[in-house]
Amino acid sequence: MPAPRPPRQIRRRRRRGRLPDFQQSVRLKYVKLGYHYLITHGMYLLLTPLMVLVAVHLSTLSPHDVADLWAHLRLNLVSVLACSTLLVFLGTAYLFTRPRPVYLVDFACYKPGPERRCTRDTFMRCSRLTGSFTDASLDFQRKILERSGLGEETYLPAAVLRVPPNPSMDEARLEAREVMFGAVDEVLAKTGVKPKDIGVLVVNCSLFNPTPSLSAMIVNHYKLRGNVVSFNLGGMGCSAGIALRGAGQGPPPGVPGLSYALVVSTENITLNWYSGNDRSKLVSNCLFRMGGAAVLLSNRGGDRRRAKYELVHAVRTHRGADDRCFGCVTQEEDGEGRVGVSLSRDLMAVAGEALKTNITTLGPLVLPLSEQLLFAATLFARKVLKRKGVKPYIPDFKLAGFNFVWM
Repeated sequence: MPAPRPPRQIRRRRRRGRLPDFQQSVRLKYVKLGYHYLITHGMYLLLTPLMVLVAVHLSTLSPHDVADLWAHLRLNLVSVLACSTLLVFLGTAYLFTRPRPVYLVDFACYKPGPERRCTRDTFMRCSRLTGSFTDASLDFQRKILERSGLGEETYLPAAVLRVPPNPSMDEARLEAREVMFGAVDEVLAKTGVKPKDIGVLVVNCSLFNPTPSLSAMIVNHYKLRGNVVSFNLGGMGCSAGIALRGAGQGPPPGVPGLSYALVVSTENITLNWYSGNDRSKLVSNCLFRMGGAAVLLSNRGGDRRRAKYELVHAVRTHRGADDRCFGCVTQEEDGEGRVGVSLSRDLMAVAGEALKTNITTLGPLVLPLSEQLLFAATLFARKVLKRKGVKPYIPDFKLAGFNFVWM
């Protein structure tokens, strides 16, 4: 007597609970890997048989054939000289017109002393003792601190840690000097580069732009040479990072062809600490801390071996024409006239859209041909052939062999 079959509903549940076919996924993985190697090395696979044929043909030449070839070249000496001159000219033009490589020789991040350390408890205690914040604002800042991911080893300037705080121009300059000079001293010590060797100086600080400028402070402190080309960027925030890359790509007017570029980026907290109760401005108090970085760039070929990175591509997207993007980070006054930096709720969405645009632009520059063909085939099937069942292909950027630096 045959065993009773389970009800249809139970059979359906069993089918739904089946484990995925891992063997099939592994096979597809190796198929894609083989496809990638085939496309990547396809040029070598095509050239190898041709070179073998040429080598076989040359091996069959007799001394008489070689003598005839030499006599033919002697009779056409003008053509040979013209072709040689053209090749030399084209090679020289390529060497002089090609863009110089940009190397990131080394970098340094400034770490303040232990007297500047600000734990979460210290932050909340100082905020409470100022008397500027309501209980609701203090509770809001505590929640932001817990969710921000900041640890117990963050730092704040002395003017903010004092009770009551002492924000002033002198204190802000003191913070700027401490951060910038500390980072620059470290990167110069790491690389052994002398201040007189620096041909380009770029300083970025979004909210603190005094006179003399921050770049002038560095020139004066390190006694940089008279023809140094200096830039002082302000109001650009994190987006200034990618603009700094062009500093070392080519020598500006008046700078020798091969030079070092010193890039310094920081943010000043002293004069930009918000003491009101607007929640959109309180977020910056909980996220931004004291710190800065100095980067040494070079277009000298001799720095290739010791450089940490070579900066190959720079992709920048400017979304300032969009009102939502334009107003996502704004320095403004609240209802009581207190100045602070307001962070919009659209900030993460706007940053994600810009990042998506950058990746789309960067893909054709760095992805191997195999990934570009797969992406193009998928796009053709979805857009031209109207195949709705074809899923969008997400390229594997790990195959690019590049390190990505988002600034």
